[in-house]
Amino acid sequence: MLKELFEFRKTDRKWHLPVLAGVCVGLPVLVGYYTDHLQDGKIASMAALVILYIQSQSIARRMIVLMASSFGIMVSFAVGVLFGFHPVVASVVLGLYAFAVHLVLYYVKMVRPPGNFFFIMIASVAISMPFNLETAPYQIGLAGIGTMISCILGLVYSLVTLRKVRGQDEVIKVSKNQYVNFIESVTFGSFVGFSLLIAYMLELEKAYWVPTSCAAVMQGVSATHVWQRSAQRILGTFLGLVLTWFILLLQPSLLAISISIIVLQIIVEFLVVRNYAIAVVFITILTIFLAETGTALTVDPTAMIQTRFFDILIGSMVGAVGGWVLYNEKLHFLATRQIRATRFSMARRKKEME
Repeated sequence: MLKELFEFRKTDRKWHLPVLAGVCVGLPVLVGYYTDHLQDGKIASMAALVILYIQSQSIARRMIVLMASSFGIMVSFAVGVLFGFHPVVASVVLGLYAFAVHLVLYYVKMVRPPGNFFFIMIASVAISMPFNLETAPYQIGLAGIGTMISCILGLVYSLVTLRKVRGQDEVIKVSKNQYVNFIESVTFGSFVGFSLLIAYMLELEKAYWVPTSCAAVMQGVSATHVWQRSAQRILGTFLGLVLTWFILLLQPSLLAISISIIVLQIIVEFLVVRNYAIAVVFITILTIFLAETGTALTVDPTAMIQTRFFDILIGSMVGAVGGWVLYNEKLHFLATRQIRATRFSMARRKKEME
């Protein structure tokens, strides 16, 4: 465990992909800063994270996946801003949406990281925003601008980097039948929705931190990996919050924070495939700079840091339990057997009625 905390894994990820991600995420923030609409720029910036789905070695497939993912990001944001009017409704809708995303991505063969995470993160952030139906089209439009920036820059990047590369993608096979995928989707959606409900019950100011942390932890590929990610996330978050607190005590300008978002995004994308625990330190700083308003960052950083650690701790613990359920083979076997028995019983009853 300790060895894996500090071990740097080898990766074939090109150095220029983190730079591209930093530019895509940072550009809307800088535009928002210079036009006195920094919060609007941050919304577009979060949507611009869709650039991380640029994985194929074929330009045509790469752009198809990127544009389809952009549509998914906008749907995620729309679901959030339209159903955040009541805590119970928001929790149920987010759970159902997480279930649907997890179920669909398996069938469209988008199981590689980041997988379902950013769709759920965007929906969680949007659903926790103050509900205002009048501003919903404007906010969805901001998300659309962010995805458009990523698609345009992604196309330019692909034309430059893939002009001498033959479009040959690595085929990833996942041995999982439809029942297992359905059970996993139900489990994933249930715990994400439940984590948001817990956040509302505890009257947390920024409820989206809890389901986002829950979804991040449940991205593991096994029960052991989930618990490991949970421990790494809690430790990395603690260190990241301490660093953030020191940075905010220096009272950096909004311009400095905007530029830091670009640098942090580059660092995160460089580290996340090499060492998740260390990457979480910088992910924490980046997420706070992106998600918090300028007032929260400057008025009382100490109280904000303490609150965020509590939020992320709750989400990580719920995600750890959800990961145990997600990869418990005995529960999978019992659930699969029950689904098959129910399906057989319904088919027999339908035949008798005919």
